[in-house]
Amino acid sequence: MFKNIISKRAVITPLLMLSAMWFGYFLQMQGFFQSCFGAIIPLLPEGLLGIITSPLLHGNIDHIISNSIPIAVLLFLLYQFYPLVANKVFITGWLATGLLVWLLPPVDILTGDYMYTCTIGASGVVYVLAFFLFFSGVFKWNMKLLTISLLVVLYYGSLIWGMFPEELFYNLQEPSKISWQAHLSGAVVGSIIAFAFKNVGDRKKKYIWEFPNYYSEKDDKLWQEYKENHPDDFLELPYKKRDDIWDHLDELRKR
Repeated sequence: MFKNIISKRAVITPLLMLSAMWFGYFLQMQGFFQSCFGAIIPLLPEGLLGIITSPLLHGNIDHIISNSIPIAVLLFLLYQFYPLVANKVFITGWLATGLLVWLLPPVDILTGDYMYTCTIGASGVVYVLAFFLFFSGVFKWNMKLLTISLLVVLYYGSLIWGMFPEELFYNLQEPSKISWQAHLSGAVVGSIIAFAFKNVGDRKKKYIWEFPNYYSEKDDKLWQEYKENHPDDFLELPYKKRDDIWDHLDELRKR
């Protein structure tokens, strides 16, 4: 019974992603991917590799742990409740978010100064998954999928603040190391993908009683069987007696 409820892909895919992330972090600790190699460097050719590799790289142990939990949960929800489009959402979201981050000019939003930035981490993918799961449930207006949307809002609603530069909320001594560009890109990409796939898979179920004039006595098999099996119950129904024209003869003569 358990196997029929939980999809294998919903378990295996998050485990594979977590394994890849932690293996990437292990390679970093061994001296691989030093400096900005493997990171997204906006508008520079050497930063294009990061579109593929950056979600597997992290700055420190806290960084990878903070991304591991939401990646595992959101990937599970994606593959469990959106199996038909899960691979497309995951892969397209990953690549499109990385490309969008690479295309965004690295400019300090407060000073307007150009910055040489190296973006790593799976947070962009987290935003893709969170915004896809939320808006997909809203667009489809399916009760089961809307429940998933509400769960995402309940546990990850605070992600919305990550789409804005930290400098807007705090007086920082140095530029923030959190890439709001990656978060914003993931949110935009996830929302667009949700709209693109709104007609694929489960949608709002419309029950028969929601249609006008849905009931027909001829289609009611139980009622028809009852009438056939109990004809005596219908012999004394109060039918209206037909009017006899001769009873109204005097009235007609007066007209």
